[in-house]
Amino acid sequence: QVHLVESGGGLVQPGGSLNLSCVVSGTDFVILHMGWYRQAPGQQREMVASISPRLNLDYADFVRGRSTISRDNAKSTLYLQMNSLKPEDTAVYYCHGKGVFPTEYWGQGTQVTVSS
Repeated sequence: QVHLVESGGGLVQPGGSLNLSCVVSGTDFVILHMGWYRQAPGQQREMVASISPRLNLDYADFVRGRSTISRDNAKSTLYLQMNSLKPEDTAVYYCHGKGVFPTEYWGQGTQVTVSS
């Protein structure tokens, strides 16, 4: 059984930083195209950043320059370093893994709240 377990969310003040982690088990992490998504209350889920097995990176415009996605294949772990956080970054952040179509996996989400 495949599991994606996120951690690292929490409450942070505007301008602060968080580093999210997602540990993947039960499948071959190396071949997965990984990404972070977020969903704010009343909003659709949206892509934040992604990283391919060949380390090709993609960022949503709203985080480009403020966030860095990375992966450690030896640890089967995905990361998202977020800096200069804004109140509008408040959302549940989900880890996503995509294998050979139509295989995909989702984590349970971790809450990020940016507030003073």
